[in-house]
Amino acid sequence: MIPLCIPEIRGNEWKYIKECLDTNWVSSVGSYVNKFEEDFARYIHAKKAVVTMNGTAALELALRSLGIGQGDEVIVSSLTFISPVNTIKYVGAEPVFVDVCRDTYVMDVDKIEKMITPKTKAILPVHIYGHPVDMDKVMEIAKKHNLYVIEDATESLGSLYKGKAVGTIGHIGCFSFNGNKLITTGGGGMLVSNDEKFAEKAKFLSTQTKVVEENKSFYHPEIGFNYRMPNVLAAMGCAQLENIDEYIQAKRDHAMYYNELLKDVKGITLPIEKIGARNVHWLYAVLIEEDYGISRDEVIKRLNEKGIEARPFFMPVHHMPPYKECKHGDMIITDELGERGINLPSSVSLKREDIEYICSILS
Repeated sequence: MIPLCIPEIRGNEWKYIKECLDTNWVSSVGSYVNKFEEDFARYIHAKKAVVTMNGTAALELALRSLGIGQGDEVIVSSLTFISPVNTIKYVGAEPVFVDVCRDTYVMDVDKIEKMITPKTKAILPVHIYGHPVDMDKVMEIAKKHNLYVIEDATESLGSLYKGKAVGTIGHIGCFSFNGNKLITTGGGGMLVSNDEKFAEKAKFLSTQTKVVEENKSFYHPEIGFNYRMPNVLAAMGCAQLENIDEYIQAKRDHAMYYNELLKDVKGITLPIEKIGARNVHWLYAVLIEEDYGISRDEVIKRLNEKGIEARPFFMPVHHMPPYKECKHGDMIITDELGERGINLPSSVSLKREDIEYICSILS
């Protein structure tokens, strides 16, 4: 089986994790926690980074750090993994769905303003599969309507928008280090911000709002959360980050080779990279059009029968039972992509002969 997307472990992971084990610093304090935050912030040019137990925790902390809660509305795309939508609900707010662009699969920024109401407090753009949202337009709208912007960059570490790392353009950005992400800590996430007060609030909330008194007792001035990352996982993150540029280049090379081999196949629409964007192609994502001859699900079945793991695009969240009653605009493109989109194998370790084999089945 050629897997969809598996971790790449080739550096100092064993060495750094062993150091944690040898010194007993395995829990949520330790030198690697601080190092991972500092190294990550430096790499993406953010002022502050806060490690979390997963990307979902980072998203929830982002919302809470900005004071978003009961009765508020957050504009988000429906074509996404469900995590960012769930976190909106976690804090008591309501998601409001907007359609996406057919060429990039991300939020259609031209449809945001008509969904803004007096209850709207934030926009949550998701850089799905690696292509950046048009962040200039998002920030322009946010400034005009006095809204916060939380970037879900969990699938797009390594992507750039006009030279800036995604996740560093809005008020807060969130990343995931799940096993299928560009770099992994097994589980884990990161919140980043160029506004230190937002990051400090997130850090405080993530550590149970613990204040250590002079006599070493713990005082908690407000409700907090145990969303910390253990030192042993942060150690793995430090090792992974050392090879990130190689991983980014591998992902982009794979996508270019896919594009070369599939460019003349009738009925397959390939992913793009708009001017000013760098698409990391976390998952190589294509559309199976009507004139391909068979449906997207039949393509997946055929690939699976040949030992190739493939997956459909995320099912649009506005069709899920908990979210069917949520407000949304016209979702024509979202629904279409949900039926036509397919993710092909995208591991860093994918070989050219693997891509050739996959494309031979699709051709």
